[in-house]
Amino acid sequence: MQALADLDLYHLRWEEPAFAAEPLPEFAKARAKHPWIAKCDAGYVIFEYQAIRDLLVQDDKLRPSFDGVVEVMGAQGSPWGRFTEEQMIAMPEKEHTLMRGTFAAKFTPRYANQLRPLMRETMERLLKEWVPKGEIDFEEFASYYPVAVTTQMIGAPQSAIPGLRASMEAVGLGMSMDPKMLPRLDAAVLHLTEFSEELVAQRRANPKPADAPADLLDMLIEASDEGGISARQLVDLLIFLFVAGYDTSKNVFTYMMALMTEYPEVYERCAEDHEYCRKVVEEALRVFNPSSTFRFSKQDFVYRNVLIPADTMIFFTLNVSGRDPTAFERPDAFDPERTIDPTRRQLAFGMGRHMCLGQYIARAQLQEGIHLVAQHMRAPKLAGAPGWRPFPGVWGMKGLPIAFTPA
Repeated sequence: MQALADLDLYHLRWEEPAFAAEPLPEFAKARAKHPWIAKCDAGYVIFEYQAIRDLLVQDDKLRPSFDGVVEVMGAQGSPWGRFTEEQMIAMPEKEHTLMRGTFAAKFTPRYANQLRPLMRETMERLLKEWVPKGEIDFEEFASYYPVAVTTQMIGAPQSAIPGLRASMEAVGLGMSMDPKMLPRLDAAVLHLTEFSEELVAQRRANPKPADAPADLLDMLIEASDEGGISARQLVDLLIFLFVAGYDTSKNVFTYMMALMTEYPEVYERCAEDHEYCRKVVEEALRVFNPSSTFRFSKQDFVYRNVLIPADTMIFFTLNVSGRDPTAFERPDAFDPERTIDPTRRQLAFGMGRHMCLGQYIARAQLQEGIHLVAQHMRAPKLAGAPGWRPFPGVWGMKGLPIAFTPA
């Protein structure tokens, strides 16, 4: 048996800006030194697909470690620090099980499909505004899509979108662990908290008529009342849903459009074949997703003859797991028709009891989005170099200038 500290591991300098633009060569160097684990300044990094699958479900040995992140940020007692330590994914096991069990029944594939007309209407409104320009920052365009859909899902006014979008842009950078971000993070969480508290209070004071269809906010309020969920926890859940749904959809949608400039035949088929868009979305989620996650070891344990001590911070790079050459043939090739091995599915939405509640909504949103965009933005081409967000945390392109022919 080997002690973790005695392993000769590659040190990933992912806090450096250049890493975010080209992470794959760095992981190849890490793989050359050790098949599944590397080091970073804050702990250790699990990058092999199978090791991620094996370890991420071991809740008896690992727990979410947001308290460590809050400490790194110097955010103890701050609005962002409180939310980060108390959000659903960070709750103790018993409370997390109650919260997830209370709300999970609402986030089904059937519910996601019921939202598709709303998603299409939202995208069509955006396209009407943006398509005539002929040249846009696609990341900015894509950012309005998930927030507009979510506000309609909970019956919030569309006038709230600019403020919500600005706050979610800030919170999405929180896990990059840059303490200079804390004032902006605190302001964003305070805004999202005030917005959510007012929304819930207004709905409770003015419930919909009994014969009116319930929206997501109605369902969440009903579920929280039935499950004994506190007002604070309900508000935190609304913030969590906004933030989690925003970055996943926006960043994947943006990267997917960047791929489409390289695969025009795939893009053209997306305009014609709605069902084919499902395959495009799944393959895009394999090739890229914004998420990395982390856990803290509760105890000493052994994995593949390596002793991992208690109190070790472990990062799981879901965002590049689909590029692992030990798990996927031609991992860097974008092929929507590739055969999907059920034991080798993409890990964009995590695994185990912390798997993303909104995954079906995100998939539907991306499918509807690329189908309509492909019909209206013809022959897209890059009109400039994209930037990149920090790799640890919510990774993705920061700006994607494209030019296209309006249809």
